[in-house]
Amino acid sequence: MCLGIPGQVVEMVDGYANQLALVDVEGAQRKINIGMLEDQDLDPGDWVLIHMGFAVERVDAAGAEEAMAGLELMGRPRDNEGG
Repeated sequence: MCLGIPGQVVEMVDGYANQLALVDVEGAQRKINIGMLEDQDLDPGDWVLIHMGFAVERVDAAGAEEAMAGLELMGRPRDNEGG
């Protein structure tokens, strides 16, 4: 698994040869390119790891949690912690 920011697919978005998805990253929604994924058949609720605006790996919920824990170890706290 690579280190990236986990995002959960909200919906597929028209445009760019059907390679765009709207994802939720800890409450913030953004469009990402899924063209680097081998299997680009994503559904709402699927998890991906994002690097520089590209989905680079499909993961399950446990993989997404592991990626977020790795980011926390490097000093990036979760947005919803700390008051």
